[in-house]
Amino acid sequence: MDWVATIASEAKRSAIIRVKEFASRSHVSESAVKKALRRHATKGILEEVSKGLYLNTLASGFSARDVVNVVRPKSYISLETALAEWGISTQHPVALTCVSTLDARTIKTKSLNISYRKIKETLFWGFQEKKTRYSTYKIAEPEKALLDWIYFSHNDGLPVPLDELRFEKVSRSRLVDYAKKYPSTVLKTLYFVLLEKQFAP
Repeated sequence: MDWVATIASEAKRSAIIRVKEFASRSHVSESAVKKALRRHATKGILEEVSKGLYLNTLASGFSARDVVNVVRPKSYISLETALAEWGISTQHPVALTCVSTLDARTIKTKSLNISYRKIKETLFWGFQEKKTRYSTYKIAEPEKALLDWIYFSHNDGLPVPLDELRFEKVSRSRLVDYAKKYPSTVLKTLYFVLLEKQFAP
């Protein structure tokens, strides 16, 4: 098999190669596929994301968003990344920040830097789905991203500089409604902001 040509062909349909799926479609043993993919990962054509899962760097216009929900279906982009994407914050984190119901994890390759924080099942909601060129990903709604950020900041014992955020991008009514589902400290943090800031209609 011409592995480079095959990998290039795969890049037209997906930025991700799964060993089991690839072996099944190609009628090649999993062990042979694993060996070949590892070899081409050392050449930089592929990047191993997790066991049995590779990023195909020949896929034009791939991004970390193509990987987020493949690695962890029950996760969504939130915190600093979502705040920046919605225009609430001007700070752009180095890692793509996500929350998941599974344990915290960081995925770092030459092309990817994804950070997952663990969130309670009861707080796993408030996201929407968006499309990439090859896949889809989940991202927190603006209000949910803000509340997740406050919640994790409190948990980490970090300051919560709300004065740096653009609240005109946030719905006040939705923010209050969502905040009621978090520990009371989250809503208390927002008290003066809710009185003073200009919010989206």
